[in-house]
Amino acid sequence: MQSKKNQLPKEKTQLHPRNKHRGRYEFAKLIDTSPELAQFVKPNKYGNQSINFFDPAAVKTLNIALLKQYYNIKYWDIPKYYLCPPIPGRADYIHNIADLLASSNEGIIPKGKNITCLDIGVGANCIYPIIGNHEYNWSFIGSDVDAVAIASARKIVEQNPGLKDAIELRLQNTPRHIFDGVIRTNEKFDVTICNPPFHSSAEEAEASAIRKIKNLTKQKPIKPVLNFGGKPNELWCKGGEAKFVKDMIFESRKFKTSCFWFTTLVSKESNLRSIYNTLKKVEAKEVKTLSMGQGNKISRLVAWTFLDKTQQDDW
Repeated sequence: MQSKKNQLPKEKTQLHPRNKHRGRYEFAKLIDTSPELAQFVKPNKYGNQSINFFDPAAVKTLNIALLKQYYNIKYWDIPKYYLCPPIPGRADYIHNIADLLASSNEGIIPKGKNITCLDIGVGANCIYPIIGNHEYNWSFIGSDVDAVAIASARKIVEQNPGLKDAIELRLQNTPRHIFDGVIRTNEKFDVTICNPPFHSSAEEAEASAIRKIKNLTKQKPIKPVLNFGGKPNELWCKGGEAKFVKDMIFESRKFKTSCFWFTTLVSKESNLRSIYNTLKKVEAKEVKTLSMGQGNKISRLVAWTFLDKTQQDDW
């Protein structure tokens, strides 16, 4: 009999109420959907069915099963070493975005293909568009600086007929730009989303991976294993998260009437002060911060708009 200490909570209450992944993973159902997952599922030290989250193959296979089970995705794959994102956290961003849009729509979540979202850094996995389209039937344009990532995301869209008319992929040919070269003349977006590179260098990303594994296993790894993968442009950039978000805010001014809400994830709370200062400099009309949590990790979503009340009502 398990002690209460070793019993997992029945619900991950820190996740958004509409998140399909608040409960424990139902491995029996997931294996029915994706039999290949069975080889990775074993009892953990508490006797609960689980996978080894330090095994990239296990994490990827779990993602395939989750996408089939909950989002009707028949085909999903990513190239080796590309980011394999944790789906519950990605779903949380989408549901919080829905609440943000509802806050400007008399409390009603806008649904349907006429709601258009721009995903900056869509990645090879195309996760945000997949979840946003399934949950709210939104349309997406996904951009990325990596041609391989765009090709991978495009294949996912092409292999899933339900996504073909809802998701468009665009290559950002100038890596120093974020919106410029992606947003076209007279194009309108209800919201932009972004999960910016977290670290400021490859060394910092590797040190973080070592710290994470050491904290979880109480052992220092000889070589860090990035269980969720990630290419350099997905994990780090010069100046890290703070610089990336600052650049994004300054560039968003050029497109102040092209988008209702600009948003980004902010992982480091210490970056918020400089972000708010930058938003003040560019004279954003409204700024909102939404808290998000997954496990022991707390992050937040920062949103800003250049539209005044009249312009928001007209939108």
